[in-house]
Order: sequence, then C-alpha cells, then structure tokens
Amino acid sequence: MKTKTPTQAKTPFAIDPKPMTGATSARAGLSAVSRVVRSLGLPGQCAANVPIRKRQRGFNSGHQVESLILLHAAGGDCMDDMELLRQDEGLTKILGYQVPGPGCVGDFIELFHDPARIKHAEAEAQRQQRLAFIPKETALLEGLRNVLQGNVHAIARHHPKWTVATIDQDATIIESHKRTAKMTYEGMPGYQPMLAVWAEADLILADEFRDGNVPAQMSPLDCAKAAYRALPAQVTEFYYRGDSACHESDLLAWLRDVDRADGPKGLIGFAVSARTSVDLATALRAVKEKRWTTYGQDTDGTLRQWAEVDFVPGEKSEHKNTNPLRYIGLRLVKPQGELFGDGCAHHFHAVISNREGSGGDLLNWHREKAGTVEHIHDELKNGLGGGQLPSAKFGANAAWLRIACLAFNCISALRQEWPDETVRTAKAKRLRFAIFNVTGRVSRDRRKLQLRVAASPEWIRSLIKLFALFPLLTQPTG
Repeated sequence: MKTKTPTQAKTPFAIDPKPMTGATSARAGLSAVSRVVRSLGLPGQCAANVPIRKRQRGFNSGHQVESLILLHAAGGDCMDDMELLRQDEGLTKILGYQVPGPGCVGDFIELFHDPARIKHAEAEAQRQQRLAFIPKETALLEGLRNVLQGNVHAIARHHPKWTVATIDQDATIIESHKRTAKMTYEGMPGYQPMLAVWAEADLILADEFRDGNVPAQMSPLDCAKAAYRALPAQVTEFYYRGDSACHESDLLAWLRDVDRADGPKGLIGFAVSARTSVDLATALRAVKEKRWTTYGQDTDGTLRQWAEVDFVPGEKSEHKNTNPLRYIGLRLVKPQGELFGDGCAHHFHAVISNREGSGGDLLNWHREKAGTVEHIHDELKNGLGGGQLPSAKFGANAAWLRIACLAFNCISALRQEWPDETVRTAKAKRLRFAIFNVTGRVSRDRRKLQLRVAASPEWIRSLIKLFALFPLLTQPTG
C-alpha cells in the first residue's frame, strides 16, 4: 500500500508559465482608495492649485497625485515601485488610465524644487551667521498645501459634529543618506519635518519640510498658524498641545492672544512641555513634599505626581497685562529602594498651560498627544512611504512627504467610514491585508465595466456601502 505524502511535505500544484489573461488585479481593494480620493474632489483641487503643463497623452497633477496616493496605500515606498502599479492591467481598468511610470513621477515631483530659493535662504542664513534655515516654499508647494487644506475640509463635511479641534504639533527625524541631507541632533544625516495634526479627526492639517540641522524649536509658529488656517468653519472650540520644542516665545504669545492675527479669535486652551532651565529645575525641587499629589502609576511601579510650581520666567512672552501661565510640575517617583538609570530617585518635568482644573487631569490630557501626532509620524514613515525620501532635491522631498500626508488623510477617511468597525484604528499594514489586497477582475457586460472581486459577500457589501458614502456626480460608463 502506497504511503500517503503528508500535506505539508509537498506543493500540490505546478506553476503555469503563461500569465493569467484578462484585466485582473491583486490590488482591487485600491478601488476604495481611489473612490475616496475622487469623491473628496482631490483631482479637481490639484488641477486648480497645482497647475502643470500636460503633454500629449500625458498626465495632469490630479493623475500624478492620485497615483502616488495609491502607491503609498499599496505599500510602495519609492518611485520605481510605480512600475508594478503600471503593469497592473486590472488597476488600469479600475482607474480608467494607466498610472505614470517612475521617470514621469520623478519629473513631476522635481517641479516642486527651486534651487534659487534654497541658495537665497542659505545666503541669508550665512549673512545672519546661522547654519540652519527654512526656505520659503515654491508656488507649487504652496498649491499642494492648499490641496491638503481642501482635503481636510472635504473630509470634515462628512462629520458635521466635529466642532472641537485639538492641534498636536511635533517634529520627527527621517534618516536619509542623500548627498544633500544634513546631520541631525541624533548624529545621523536626514531631515526633520514638522507636523500639526487634528487629534479628534485623526487628520494631518499642516506639514513643514525641514533640513536635518533645523532645530524643532526654530519658528514653530508658522506650522501652527497653517494648521489653524486649515480647520473648517464648523470648528468652534480650539486647543493646542506641544512638546518642549513648542516652548517658544512667539508661539506662546500668539496662543495667549485672544485677538491673534492669522488665526481663530478667542481662547485656545493649550499645554506645552516646558524646557527645564536651571531656575525652573530649582523651583521644581523646592516644592514641599506635602504639595505633591499622586495621580497615576506606570506599569513598572513609578508614581506620577503633580504640583503647582511658583515660577515666573523672564521671557518676552510674559507681559504685565497678560494673565500668568500655570507651571504644573510633574514628579516621577521610583518605588522605594529603586533608582532611575541616572541614579536619581526622582525625575522632574513641567508643563505650561493656560487651562484651569486639576493638574493631574491636565498632565494626562497633554500626554495623550503621544497617541496622536507620534502615531501619525510612525505611520507616515513606516506604514506609508514617507520615510523613504526619493530625491536629493529639497523641494521634491517636500512634495513627496506632503503627498504622503494626503494619502494618510484619505486612508483615515476610508477607515472612519468602512462598515467593519474593526478597521477604525487599523494601521496601513492591516488595511492592506483586510481591504486593499483583494483580487478582482474587470470585465465588460452589456456596455458596462464591472468589477468582480474574490471576497466574501459581506466584504463586497462593505465596498458598495463605502461607494455610496463617497458619491460621484457621474455614473460609471463603458
């Protein structure tokens, strides 16, 4: 009697050397991303704000940006990966056009670079005896910023109850070994872009691309203003959170001014990590033991304690006609007999705020930004292709990152509306597994194109519901 071969001791098929015929795609779920992009009016916004010359049989900026958003969603992280999408016959049928090739995309993003602006900014920095500088954006980059703002407004129209906006601002390091990349404070070459995000909506409001040697504390107000300008009119309640890089006099003065220029009028409740100067450190250590209140405990047993700190800084943001800011001290206390790595039993920090209420609640609220802007940094760099900058040209990299921000927002809008609630907080990696990487075939039936996907009836119903939630003015045609 013949012994049966164990199932996992063999591969029970042979590979047919002939490719599958027909307009098939292993990424048919990207149709959901394309539908969101088009329903939000993003191609039209690109045409209006990022005008480029279109060659015969060429692509306009709407084609280019949609193709790059799909590249990020599919998991590509360099321009060469565009060729895989270009060869996808099913995706071509789904989109109605064949995506541009790597060379075409490279030419497109290089349009956003202006070497004269870089040289001018560098010369001005040298004149002022500074090494770091932030060049003014080109007209096309400013246009792409307008597209990002319009994208936020279009998504917010789906959620009229979004009337509260907490803006979290932070910079991150993107390592890069391009010849023009400058050394960062971590000792590696790269860039240090800044983001401002809308915490309640999980959307990126503004980004500012920066060289690696530009400190995060340099001019954070510009990015903050851009973020508040990007908010839709439905927002009526405003807040702000930042780390110690946002402890900067111009930014704090602007946040405190209820009649602020180039921003919303009225109160912006904020909390910003304080830079620990010698005087502030002395004031923190001078707080009496009985004034420290325990409000939390970390998993390793470290106690988190808060206290009001009597401290008056000598900064120009402090004026005699403004209400003084609160300095809320944070003391981390190791369990008895244990020490921190530096040999200390206590660590001290502080947060500056204009908000009232319990200091412990305020510290917890400020700490929540680690789950918003820091999460988005990680997703941009590792989940999408924002961490692989494609060019040695500053403006091209700035455009690449801003389009990655658009991709994040469109994917966030998709997650929030997809009927399966298990994907509400899913990262891009799981979205590819659950939604994007689904096999489909595009065929013609009675003069109409139809997409048939290899998925469960429930999944197909979810896709149909998503299309209904993101309508288009026109109906599909053959």
